[in-house]
Amino acid sequence: MSRPLALVTGVGPGTGSAIVRRLAAGGYSVAMLARDAERLASLEREVADTKAYPCDVTDIEQLDRTVAAVQGDFGSPSVLVHNAVGGAFGSFQDIDPQILERNFQVNVMAFLHLARRLAPTMVERGEGTIVATGNTSALRGRANFAGFAPTKAAQRILAEAMARDLGPKGVHVAYVVIDAVIDLVWTRKRYVDRPDSFFIKPAAIADEIWHLIHQDRSAWSFNVEIRPFGETW
Repeated sequence: MSRPLALVTGVGPGTGSAIVRRLAAGGYSVAMLARDAERLASLEREVADTKAYPCDVTDIEQLDRTVAAVQGDFGSPSVLVHNAVGGAFGSFQDIDPQILERNFQVNVMAFLHLARRLAPTMVERGEGTIVATGNTSALRGRANFAGFAPTKAAQRILAEAMARDLGPKGVHVAYVVIDAVIDLVWTRKRYVDRPDSFFIKPAAIADEIWHLIHQDRSAWSFNVEIRPFGETW
């Protein structure tokens, strides 16, 4: 029996790669999307049953070609994980409006276009899962997050609209709020004095996404919040 297919965007060195590894280890073929072709090629060599598709998800024509290539190689995915993210710090007066617009393209429009292309086949099958990774900016607008929070809030609301539409048709849509600093090389350098327990592990995020994908349909989650045990919230 052939392996089911998952498409994962935003395959960087942290959460994205961890999601790919978890899905591949669990029996999926994984189509990996990101702009960094070299990093994708390296991960493809390292992890069996994965294939790299360099792509800028804000370029809709390029995204269309990439999805068509994935479908030509593997068929249509049963799982979509939209982990690509665009962000910028600054107040509403400080940010470049064009940066906010680009972040909206990454976080919201790419998610919309991917779901529109992949959900119909999931509905035909009567099963499938769509997951978007977010953070607490999807729930609140802090002063210095004006270039980011509006797009994540819109992403969460879009995911909720999808969930209400697709859930009764057998397709599970979930939104993961990651309330934590992810354990990465650059975050370790930024928070050099913090203990290990301060950070959330990418592999732990991937495990929770794996759980969401395989929830029994009698107990589907939509809005899922994850954070380290010591996080104040």
